[in-house]
Amino acid sequence: QVQLVESGGGLVQAGGSLRLSCAASGAIFSINAMGWYRQAPGKQRELVTATTSFGSTNYADSVKGRFTISTEHDKNTVYLQMNSLKPEDTAVYYCNVDAISGVDMSRSDYWGQGTQVTVSS
Repeated sequence: QVQLVESGGGLVQAGGSLRLSCAASGAIFSINAMGWYRQAPGKQRELVTATTSFGSTNYADSVKGRFTISTEHDKNTVYLQMNSLKPEDTAVYYCNVDAISGVDMSRSDYWGQGTQVTVSS
């Protein structure tokens, strides 16, 4: 099995910064993509940003220029640097990994447990 462990959420004032991290471990053969989603109260989960093993990256329009995704492939870890945070960024942030299992070579989406980010005005 593959496990994702997130860290780095918290409470910050508007204009501040936070850095989220997500480490994947377990029976991983390879990772196709890593990314971050978020879900605000009463809203659907939405993609924040994702990056593929080929190096392509995309961002939601609402976070472009403020958030940056990065990875450490040798550690199977993905980061989300969030700057100039706004109250509307308040949500539970979920790490997502598209990976090939090292057990049966099946491809699956894996999710972190979620970490709360709260931005006060």
